[in-house]
Amino acid sequence: MKDNLAVYGGAIAGGLVGYWAFFWLAHQGLYGLILPGALLGLGASWRPNHSIGFCVGCGVAALALGVFAEWRFAPFIADQGLGYFLLHVLELQPVTLLMIAAGAFIGFWSPYRSHIGAGKV
Repeated sequence: MKDNLAVYGGAIAGGLVGYWAFFWLAHQGLYGLILPGALLGLGASWRPNHSIGFCVGCGVAALALGVFAEWRFAPFIADQGLGYFLLHVLELQPVTLLMIAAGAFIGFWSPYRSHIGAGKV
């Protein structure tokens, strides 16, 4: 149980740091949308986990965090609501979608590698 709390805490802390780092970089003129999802996954991987479902959940959470961060950073001009953004997310620039997807992949892969390292394939 203690290990599970550490893994969940690491995921939450990594996601928060990634979200903050993305906005910090954006204010410096850089675009690091991969950070929220990637750091969520890296935070979740600092201890071995014992569930493939957790790895998938981290990937989904990383995807959601990446989309949320982009919405907070640059909502659509026509309607700044989250619902409108989600309905039109595929209209984003390809590099934006690629960075969100890469963050989600790292968000899944990092805890998955930790899962494999724990000998629980």
